Order: sequence, then structure tokens, then C-alpha cells
Amino acid sequence: MVPMRNSAMRIFRKRTIVAFGALALAVPALAVDRVLPDAHLAITADRPAATETTATVGKIAPVGAVDGGSALVELRDAAERGQPRAQWRLARMYADGDGVTRDDMRAFEYFSQLAGAHAEDSPTAPQSQIVANAFVAIGRYYLNGIPNSPIKADPDRAREMFSYAASYFGNAEAQYYLGRLYLMMQDGSRYDAVSGARWLGLAAQKGQHEAQAVLGEMLFNGDRVPRQPARGLMYLTLARDGAGPDEAWIKESYNRAFAKASRDDRAMALQMLEYWVQGRGD
Repeated sequence: MVPMRNSAMRIFRKRTIVAFGALALAVPALAVDRVLPDAHLAITADRPAATETTATVGKIAPVGAVDGGSALVELRDAAERGQPRAQWRLARMYADGDGVTRDDMRAFEYFSQLAGAHAEDSPTAPQSQIVANAFVAIGRYYLNGIPNSPIKADPDRAREMFSYAASYFGNAEAQYYLGRLYLMMQDGSRYDAVSGARWLGLAAQKGQHEAQAVLGEMLFNGDRVPRQPARGLMYLTLARDGAGPDEAWIKESYNRAFAKASRDDRAMALQMLEYWVQGRGD
């Protein structure tokens, strides 16, 4: 089912969210045994809300380059005039405390301005990825709330933010968070686990390394999905290669799987990795 797009959607002006149906994603249907996540599946807001890349911010100077003075004033003026990249940069500055005093509420406001004004932009528009990343950032804030502010923890609203960025913009990080939220739902329904695995699969196919790690471990162990150890080891290998120094859990998951894998599973995983690389033209 393709999600319905509401032409009147203005999330932060009308305080409403479009309800989307389940997507028929290009990931096989998955059997489900249990839905309680492992300890490392707990979602936190410790890392930055979104990541700037050359592709998303073009030739804009590093955030720190506007540290104080007239440059910061000009950036704020541009944001108030509705320039999406200025709103994005200011939001990231306040979220990270980069060149300004960290202020999550102000970051939330700038992310909200960006998302609310550009929710209906074409997914192929130049600013589409920073708009999608703004939705992800807002969703992350709703996961835990902002202390001493009106923004309280609201997992349902967080899921709405991730759903929109994941389905309309096809954002891989939103797909990853959405998949994790489905897996962590308390009602334990089969639909929730299947949806979670499918969203993780879509993000993993796009190279999102955390999704690759979670899905890889699930596939290797047959945890809520039919066991596919070679494919699981392939995803874990990709995740290990993409993991940062503070993501020890990914490397530990890979090491456990590699130690348990049979010789045939390792050989098949290597072959799958070769196909993966060839399919991306590397």
C-alpha cells in the first residue's frame, strides 16, 4: 500500500500529522517469533540529530565559520526569511553547541520551521535531504523530550516524524529509527515485528550501517526472522566496516557471529559481499 499524501499538510502550523498506511517494501515478508529487543536496541538521543554532508549542504562553509558577530546575525536573518539551509545550519549549531551556547529548544524550533515549511517539497528537490533530516532530528527530540521545556517524551509523535521522512522522502536514517521503534513496541504484535524488520531492511539496503548491524544480527540468529546466517554475516560485515569508534556493540555483534559461523556460511557471506560491491559499482 502506498502512503497517502495530504496536500494540506502543515505539521507545525496545524498540529496534525498525516496517517500513512503500511508500505509494501522491497523486502521479503519475515516470520516472527518474539519482539522484545536486545539491550543494544534501546534508542537514545546521545549522538547528533542528523549529519551534514557535502551532498546536503552544498558549498556552505563549516558551521563553526559563523561563530559570533555579523555572520551569525546574517545567518539568523536568512533563517527568519525562510531559507532552508540557514534554518538547517542554525538548528545544528544549537543542537551541537557549535559556535553558540547549546540550546535544544532553539534547535527544535529551527528544525520545526524547516520541516513545517518544506514538508511537501519534492523528494528530488535540492533541499529534500536536509528537510528529511529535520524530521529525523525532531523525531529524536520526541523520543526523550527536552528537559525543562514543553517538549515531552512522546514515542508516538516520534514515530510520526520518522514515518514521514522514511516514506515520503525515503530517508535511510528515518527508516532505521522507524524499524527500531516497531521492534520495541510493547504490544508484541506480529505486524509490528514484521514492519520493523522491513524498515530495517530498506535502510540496510541503502547502506545505513546501524540498520545493517541490527538486521544482520537478527538474520544470523533467526531472531524474529527466518534464519539466514550467511546474509546476516554479510550485513554485520558491512556494518562493522561502517561503524565508528564509539559503536563497539556493532563490532562485538560481528565478532560473535563470525566465531559461530560455519565455513560454508563464511564463504557464502563473502560471495554476497562481492555481489554487494559489484552492485554499487565499486
